Amino acid sequence: MGIRLDESDEYMHELGPESNFNESMYINCFDPTQGVGGWFRMGNRANEGTAEMTVCLYLPGEDGSPRSVAFMYKRPAIENNDAFDAAGLKWTMVKPFEELQIDYTGKVVLLDEPEQMANPKQAFTNNPYAAAEVHLTFTGQGRPSMFGGEPDTPHEKPGEEFAKGHYEQLVEATGTIRVGEREWQVNGFGLRDHSWGPRYWQAPWYYRWLTANVDRNFGFMASRVAKRDDPGRRGGFVWENGAIHICDGVEITTETRGVEHYHDRIEGVLRSSKSDREWNFTGEALSLIPLRNRRQTPDGEWLQTRISEAYTRWTINSGEFEGRVGYGMSEYLDQIIDDEPVGIAE
Repeated sequence: MGIRLDESDEYMHELGPESNFNESMYINCFDPTQGVGGWFRMGNRANEGTAEMTVCLYLPGEDGSPRSVAFMYKRPAIENNDAFDAAGLKWTMVKPFEELQIDYTGKVVLLDEPEQMANPKQAFTNNPYAAAEVHLTFTGQGRPSMFGGEPDTPHEKPGEEFAKGHYEQLVEATGTIRVGEREWQVNGFGLRDHSWGPRYWQAPWYYRWLTANVDRNFGFMASRVAKRDDPGRRGGFVWENGAIHICDGVEITTETRGVEHYHDRIEGVLRSSKSDREWNFTGEALSLIPLRNRRQTPDGEWLQTRISEAYTRWTINSGEFEGRVGYGMSEYLDQIIDDEPVGIAE
């Protein structure tokens, strides 16, 4: 199966005929010195007439430890798929594969207990708000650092589509984040993602998506996607000293906490048969916010999906970077059946 990725893919794609056609960009970044960072997402669902706009900022306490989360989610009305620009969040592609800018101006809800977002109506009602302003520039290391693209043959079953095309890249980030009276000059690292095609959040049975940066010379992405009726997929990549290693083996073991089974500690291995290499790592979820997506089926059944988003500290346990610490995200998606996440065994 061949995979295509052109500079034109850095821009908007032709709107498909599917009612659930989605084109989205996501990016995260963390300043390893100040302990501040977050992630941003815009998903255009133009055939439904709306977009999904999310801003999630992890803010350090006075002692530098992760404490509160500043969060906003909106579903603004859109008429087309011409741009990622709605509800105060704007994405600007400066140079394909090398430079991207985001700007956000708007309100955020301040959550000293981010897990309150398990009930979004109460969380948005019972917590204070603040004005926020974000201006960040993300730079990547060009075409050789890109992972993914659009396969030349469909890779998902009808009804199980999650992205027709999808690519990722580790990036550096500079700029400013301001929340209320606090402001940070950001100098950090992150990962960006761009996807397009039909999507329902209920398509995977569960997935684990891990992103990490130690510095501009080392980082990784690990992905485990499980389907309800088949084993699913495992993969990812490691960026090491200017070279990308495509990984075809991923093992993830998770310790959870509480009756909600939120992920807490992670052990993982990435393997590349082509490079004949493996990398071992551990992760600690520093601050977690649970999000949800609900969809009603034609027969009236409500399906509920939980997406737990955790700012995570990663430790590399093998190779040249053994003992080094980096930061990033661990995103755990689970379908919720009988009030339990389906993927707690992994």
